[in-house]
Amino acid sequence: MQQASLVLCSQSPSRAKLLRRFDIDFIQKPVSYDEEQIVTTVPREFVYQAAKGKLAAAEQQHGLDLPLLTADSVIATMEGEILRKPKNQEDARHMLHLQSASEISIISSLHFKCQDFLFIDTSETRYCFAPFEEEDIERYLLSGHWQGKAGGCMVEGFCKKYIMEVDGHESTAMGLSVEQLLPWIKMHQNMLQYSQGVR
Repeated sequence: MQQASLVLCSQSPSRAKLLRRFDIDFIQKPVSYDEEQIVTTVPREFVYQAAKGKLAAAEQQHGLDLPLLTADSVIATMEGEILRKPKNQEDARHMLHLQSASEISIISSLHFKCQDFLFIDTSETRYCFAPFEEEDIERYLLSGHWQGKAGGCMVEGFCKKYIMEVDGHESTAMGLSVEQLLPWIKMHQNMLQYSQGVR
């Protein structure tokens, strides 16, 4: 069995799906981090602090035998309001109405740490949505697929047919900018192979 390339310190099915899509071997071990302690109202700073906090918790819990990958995502409205994960169905309904017929930014920050280096990336993908149909919203809310997603937004699912314009990678909107991460995973693997070869 091939050894995992990293530890994904997130319970997100979307992030796991992205890593599989790019043929990255991993094990999934979520960590607990209280995002309520973050006081900033700046979206990019919020996701950076959240991913950084998760990394500190992951390193304490798992060590660095394998590289650690943490990430966090939020939605920023045109007014700069941060939309995090909905607390309940009504909260999700409110957030979806804010995004309907509007422009949003989905911002994701990742921290990838191994014994040799730390890579940090914060990326943004912008979307312009057509008005969401109320019947679609209610079906989506009943499905529960909004749970655990920033702003309740699912660009690969519910929101997909409403996308009018997009600027950026879908992976960022799904919670993990894999395109930015891949070269650093490759660098770690090359360094590991070189080290093993020297020995």
